[in-house]
Amino acid sequence: MSRFWSPLIATLSPYVPGEQPKIANLVKLNTNENPYGPSPKALAAIGAAVDDGLRLYPDPDASALKQVLAKYHGVQPNQVFVGNGSDEVLAFIFQALFQHDAPILFPDVTYSFYPVYCGLYQIAYRTVPLRAGFALAVEDYQRLNGGIIFPNPNAPTGRAVARDEIERLLQANPDSVVVVDEAYVDFGAQSAMGLVECYPNLLVTQTLSKSRSLAGLRVGFAVGHADLIEALIRVKDSFNSYPLDRLAIVGAAAAYEDEPYFQHTRQAVIDSRTALVAQMDALGFETVPSAANFIFTRHPAHDAVIVAAGLRAQGVIVRHFNKPGIDQYLRITIGTVEQNHALIAALSAVLAVTAAPLA
Repeated sequence: MSRFWSPLIATLSPYVPGEQPKIANLVKLNTNENPYGPSPKALAAIGAAVDDGLRLYPDPDASALKQVLAKYHGVQPNQVFVGNGSDEVLAFIFQALFQHDAPILFPDVTYSFYPVYCGLYQIAYRTVPLRAGFALAVEDYQRLNGGIIFPNPNAPTGRAVARDEIERLLQANPDSVVVVDEAYVDFGAQSAMGLVECYPNLLVTQTLSKSRSLAGLRVGFAVGHADLIEALIRVKDSFNSYPLDRLAIVGAAAAYEDEPYFQHTRQAVIDSRTALVAQMDALGFETVPSAANFIFTRHPAHDAVIVAAGLRAQGVIVRHFNKPGIDQYLRITIGTVEQNHALIAALSAVLAVTAAPLA
């Protein structure tokens, strides 16, 4: 601890992102990146934007991208907010909408950035235990709160909440902002976007990092009532007026305009997930039902830490969370067909040499 730090800094427990190792020929299944590349139209748009215009600041409102997103999701442009990845959008949400007297609520097993934001902005929170099988029950959120947030599908479990259940949650909490974090929604869950016009307290966030294969571009957005969006703009313009550069704006817009490519790669991931779960079942793994581009799985007879280490030794990396209640689970990103085959081969070898059962 430096004597020059502000007092708050010493109390923070920063988010730990998934490892990005620089190892050749690695089967990288630990950070939920899309195994298929971006839309060729997106790449072409980015390439075309690499010109003398880069000497100028980008549009601070990213109007062209907002128009595309608004049209796609059936809302008005003033109902859309864009930011430097959905993590930045979420950070602005916590600061703009969750700083109230009552604690905010989110699941006890969920995206680990949520408590980090609470620490940074000194927001009181309460975690709500998931039910058996990591299911989220909306009736558990019918209590005093200063806001509610949860991913749908949840991370790291992959379980989804049906849209009618989300609507029931909104109806039970009319005086609280409810944020549905839909980073993985395109891989099998029902989006809450269609509820935005009916519920002024609903804010839906999405990202282009997963289903649009643009994790390296850093583009996220929120859709909700114009009053909620204005709050986010006020925070943005008090922090950084230009969160999206020119390349991100044109690339993201082009990706959303290439619907055939999106549908093709999205379905490829879904099909691979189905096949992978069946192969995992054959190896004795127990996998949580997933609507995401990853699975959350455990083997009842093998320690997760040992399995993860064994996979790494064979050039396959997955994500392990050393946290109570989930420390025997591995989160495995859905890869290409070839990557999934390599995973199964490596798992078979690991299980054969780590046959000692759990106590």
